[in-house]
Amino acid sequence: MFFRELYDQALAQASYVIGCQATGEAIVIDPLRDPAPYLDVERAEGLRITHVAETHIHADFVSGARELRAATGARLHLSAEGGRDWQYAFALQDDAVLLHDGDRIMVGNIQFDVLHTPGHTPEHLSFVVTDTPRGAGPMGILTGDFVFVGDVGRPDLLERAAGLADTMEAGARTLFHSLRRFRALPDHLQVWPGHGAGSACGKALGAVPSSTVGYEKLSNWGVAEHNEAAFVAAVLEGQPEPPRYFASMKRINRDGAPVLGQPPVATAMSTADVLGGLDRPSRWTIDLRPTSKFADGHIDGSLSVPYSKSFSTWVGSIVPVTDEIVLLSDHDPDTASEALHWAVRDLSRIGFDRILGAADAERTLTAWRAAGHILHSIPQATVDDARSAVADGTAVIVDVRGRTEWDAGHVRDAIHVPLGDLRQRLTELPATPLYVHCQSGARSAIATSLLHRLGRADAVNVRGGFAAWHASGLPYLGLTE
Repeated sequence: MFFRELYDQALAQASYVIGCQATGEAIVIDPLRDPAPYLDVERAEGLRITHVAETHIHADFVSGARELRAATGARLHLSAEGGRDWQYAFALQDDAVLLHDGDRIMVGNIQFDVLHTPGHTPEHLSFVVTDTPRGAGPMGILTGDFVFVGDVGRPDLLERAAGLADTMEAGARTLFHSLRRFRALPDHLQVWPGHGAGSACGKALGAVPSSTVGYEKLSNWGVAEHNEAAFVAAVLEGQPEPPRYFASMKRINRDGAPVLGQPPVATAMSTADVLGGLDRPSRWTIDLRPTSKFADGHIDGSLSVPYSKSFSTWVGSIVPVTDEIVLLSDHDPDTASEALHWAVRDLSRIGFDRILGAADAERTLTAWRAAGHILHSIPQATVDDARSAVADGTAVIVDVRGRTEWDAGHVRDAIHVPLGDLRQRLTELPATPLYVHCQSGARSAIATSLLHRLGRADAVNVRGGFAAWHASGLPYLGLTE
């Protein structure tokens, strides 16, 4: 048996290529949208991707199942569980094999037994893997978003991300009963989950890429909890806010993502084209430069999101997936090339298909000034600056961290609005200067650029974030548990 995990750091997502070395056939489980990594494995290992399967309708990225099918001719294998509202709308069109609990997929001599493991989502499947020539029985289970290393899938996303009311508790109870099936599996089975640390699909995922059923029985709080009421309370408590793009992902993956056929690229745009569309509310100019450069001078209405592994999370939490995007890169060609490549790739993986192109930031700023405009800047404040403004009653603190961070401790009298909610809750902010902070300063820099785009030119970025507040020891900045 051939086995390869492909892990994407930006999404903290694992997909798997498993093949039969005797027949050369292979299956890909939960592929991302770009088929190139899987095709590279296929070529390097002398395999043929003949099957593609999904554990569930994903919320955190656009599935690559249809893209990989188009590239290889592989047969899709999709869940038919979960009821009428949780069926893949494209399954018939794409001639997919519909899977039920107890079904079996054979990929050469490798056996995949289907388990219906709902709770995270109603249609969720897991796959028990057996290398049949060895005659030793099952060797592992692909758990998707059902069981992670050290955690279990969150059952609240349908309500908190997709807006389906009164589904959290029911999902938690369903997940508890699904875990009974997991506990009944042999202890030696390896556990291959769909996500690792950093994913928003759980709250305490481990960084170790795999585990065993036996170890998870001992160490995973969700698997170890045998009291249903206690489990329901614990699994719903402290879950992070899901990025806003999750709701769009559910719809796109249920209905069928468009097949691109080739990797997306950011075509070069002229400065005239960039500047000519700035007044369109559905167009976002995203500046990839470091926040310090952006703060010193930028084009009116642009959004500061330097490229990092969280790039797609923050863009997806702010920008509607149907809007247009223009990217501005740093003037250094090597940095620009790499940042643009990964930025476009990451945006495509969460459904942003309207990337109009990219332009050099410095040339664009020069053209902006030549057209008679001034560069805009973002005011920066230290902890002492913010302390004085708040003490004088001339400003308020806006905390853009997540709920769990806020609950762990926050500045007294601050207003809590998570970054992803700023656009929707703008009218709740008072008409006084806003001193914006997060944990370390990264999110607050994005938030202040967004607030300036939305007309709040009085928004000030507090450098160092809550960590600086806490470390300052200022006695009247009380922490509330």
